[in-house]
Amino acid sequence: MRANRRTGTKPEIVLRSALHRLGYRYRKDFRLDLGSMKVRPDIVFTARKVAVFVDGCFWHVCPEHGRQPTTNEWYWAPKLRRNIERDRAADVALVEAGWRVVRLWEHEPLDAAIGTVVRVLEDRTEHVSDPIGRP
Repeated sequence: MRANRRTGTKPEIVLRSALHRLGYRYRKDFRLDLGSMKVRPDIVFTARKVAVFVDGCFWHVCPEHGRQPTTNEWYWAPKLRRNIERDRAADVALVEAGWRVVRLWEHEPLDAAIGTVVRVLEDRTEHVSDPIGRP
């Protein structure tokens, strides 16, 4: 489990680099204290109050690529369920605090991911909790 990174994953780094090349400045892995909940989005645009998460397919149970573990299911099934519940609670806390939330899957094409983030950054009224259509 030590080899599994919480931050600095390849999809996240690629997205950050592309956004930086486009001239966007952000904070990475910046902790937001939202009352009793503390949230660490992968990319945070503090002035525009936009939080971006790049979710891994396994860890966040992607409907397209996520798979149910076959070994040690007694351990993994509840853990993955808690990850989803924590994601939803973080989304709710961020939106209630006036933040816009963007959740992207790690397998999403870079152009589509950049387009989603830029659209939210430029449209100051839009709230995107889940552009991919997760339940």
